[in-house]
Amino acid sequence: MMLREINFDGIVGPSHNYAGLSPGNLAATRNAGKASRPRAAALQGIAKMRANIALGLTQGILLPHPRPDHRWLSDLTTSYDAAPLHLKAQALSASAMWAANAATVSPAPDTADGRCHLTVANLVTMPHRSHEWRWTLAQLRQAFADPAFVVHSPVPAPFGDEGAANHMRLCDGHGSAGVEIFVYGVAGGPFPARQHREASEAVARAHGLDPARTLFVRQSDAAIAAGAFHNDVVAVANEQVLFTHEHAFADREGFHADLRRLLPSVEIVEVPASAVSLADAVSSYLFNAQLVSTPEGMALILPGEVSAAVPVRRWLEALVAGNGPIRRLTIVDVRESMANGGGPACLRLRVVADPTTVDPRFLVDDARLDVISALVERHWPDTIDPDAIADPALIAEIEAATTALYAALGVDP
Repeated sequence: MMLREINFDGIVGPSHNYAGLSPGNLAATRNAGKASRPRAAALQGIAKMRANIALGLTQGILLPHPRPDHRWLSDLTTSYDAAPLHLKAQALSASAMWAANAATVSPAPDTADGRCHLTVANLVTMPHRSHEWRWTLAQLRQAFADPAFVVHSPVPAPFGDEGAANHMRLCDGHGSAGVEIFVYGVAGGPFPARQHREASEAVARAHGLDPARTLFVRQSDAAIAAGAFHNDVVAVANEQVLFTHEHAFADREGFHADLRRLLPSVEIVEVPASAVSLADAVSSYLFNAQLVSTPEGMALILPGEVSAAVPVRRWLEALVAGNGPIRRLTIVDVRESMANGGGPACLRLRVVADPTTVDPRFLVDDARLDVISALVERHWPDTIDPDAIADPALIAEIEAATTALYAALGVDP
C-alpha cells in the first residue's frame, strides 16, 4: 500500500450563518447576529482545496449535513416550525464544515491491527454540534468502507471528544510509525474545556495504539482563556515538525522532553510569546494553518488574517527567511469561515491512507470541484440574515441545495 496524507475538507453548507452558538470561540461570538454569505463561504473553501491540489496534495471532501436536523428536533419532541428560536438555530447549524472535528484518525502504521482507525467525535459539549455525529458517521462509513479502515462509533457522553482538532501525530514520514498526541483541557476557566482526557484515552484504546508511543498532554489554561477552544488554534504538527506557541501546553518542558525521547528527529518550531502574544495568535489563527509536506519542503497554508496582524506577519517573514523546516507560506482567503471561528485547519480532516482504498466519491480534482462550484453558485443562498432562519422559503432553499449536492455526487445522506 502506498500511504499518503489526504486532506478531507468540509464543504461549507448552505445554512452557514452567524448565530454565535459556541462560547469560547471568540470570532463566532463576536460576529453573532451579522448577515452571513453561505455561497461566498463555500466558494472560498473550494478555492482553498484547489490551492492544495496545486501544491501536489491529495484532496478529499466531506459533505454538509442535511439541515435543519429534523430527526434531532423530533427527539426533542418538537418540529422546526414549532421550535423556539434557539433550537431552530441549533438545528440549522452548518458547523459540520469544520471537518477537523469530524473524527480522530490513527493511521495503519500506529495501530495494533495494521488498519487505519477513525472514531467519530461526539461533540457533546455544544448542543448545536452534539447531533452531528450520526450524519458524520454515515459519511465516514461510506468513504472508508474498505477493509483497510475501521470506523468507530463515538465515545459515550458525558466525556467530550472533539476529534482531530485536539490530536496531533509526529513521525519520520507519513508511512512510518508515529507518536500520537492527544491534547485535553481541564474545566474551571472562563470557557469550557471541550476535550476530556477520558475521551482521548478511550479513543487511543479503541485504535489499538501503543501506550509507549502515545502522549496525553494538557492544554494550558491560559490558551483556553485566550480563546483556544481547540488545540489546533495554538499548535499544529506534520511529520517530524511541531509548530506551536510557547504557551500552548500546561507542561511545556515535560511535553517537549517526551517528544525528543520518543522521536529524536523532532523539530520544535516554537513561537515565543514575546514575539506573538496568545491574543494575536488566536485572533489571526496563525496556528490554525495546514502544515503540509510538498516536494519543495514544508508549507504553511494560512488565512489572510495573518497579513493584517503585524507581529504575526513579521515573525512569519523571519521564519521562512531562516533555514528551518518550514519553507513556504501560502495565503488563502477563507474570510467567511474565519468569521464563524475557523480557519484553514478547521476545515480539514487529515487521513493517512492509500487513496485507492478510499471511496472515489469522496476524492476530488479540479474537474470535480468545477461541478461542486457550479452547484454552489446555483443553489447556495447568497446571504442569510439572522432574523431569516424562521422563514420557510429559506429553509426550503437550504434543503433543496443539500439534496442537489448529494444527488450530483451520488452520496447517500
